[in-house]
Amino acid sequence: MDDIRYEFADQVAVVTITREDALNALNAEVLGQLAEAFDQAVADQARCLVITGAGRAFVAGADVAAMSTMTQAEATAFSELGNGTFRKLELLPIPSIAAVNGFALGGGCELALACDIRVASTKAIFAQPEVGLGITAGFGGTQRLARLVGSGLAKEMLYTGRKVDAARALAIGLVNEVHEPDALLDAALGLAGEIARQAPIAVRATKRALAEGASVDLDAAIAIEVDAFASCFESADQREGMGAFVEKRRPAPFQNK
Repeated sequence: MDDIRYEFADQVAVVTITREDALNALNAEVLGQLAEAFDQAVADQARCLVITGAGRAFVAGADVAAMSTMTQAEATAFSELGNGTFRKLELLPIPSIAAVNGFALGGGCELALACDIRVASTKAIFAQPEVGLGITAGFGGTQRLARLVGSGLAKEMLYTGRKVDAARALAIGLVNEVHEPDALLDAALGLAGEIARQAPIAVRATKRALAEGASVDLDAAIAIEVDAFASCFESADQREGMGAFVEKRRPAPFQNK
């Protein structure tokens, strides 16, 4: 994977986009490599995934030079590719964290939106500037942004293309945390490690319940939670976790079984 660095340690997969000369802009090759990396994280039985960018950008957008000559049919295929890749990320059974180290513009903002949690550097800049290029957001921005920050704020960003700095992103709920640049990756890895130490069956069931419950009414969502809750019982991890609590001791490391 020429434009992606994949690392796996301590049950956490780290995916770094390394196309620094293009500010990690997304083209078809990078999107394909991201999809491969997501599959590898599942194959490695990672318990959490962290995504970041090399250099001064997280992802500065889709590759505008490549898009500038696309036909409508080619644009459809490119949007479907990006949306398929980001949907794969969103539907991973494990939690994902975007460590946004710099520019997260257009497709970069959309990549971060497809993650479960976003942490940002003080130098991070978010925007959906597509209208200034004569196009709309194409990798889920018109759908996920409003679900995260609300309709009014999403429309402001999408209609104007305005840039949002890290402090503003934190204030509107676009990111969970903000850190100094040299502390960002450690903070993201610390959060990932904290997730990885929990019972993985329970974490996966929680993610599934959140995703499935978001699109149904409350009664149906509660039924989904009942199923998720019950599915954890009779696992070795549930017996160890509850046994340790009752016995007032620290649980042994969870075994994912």
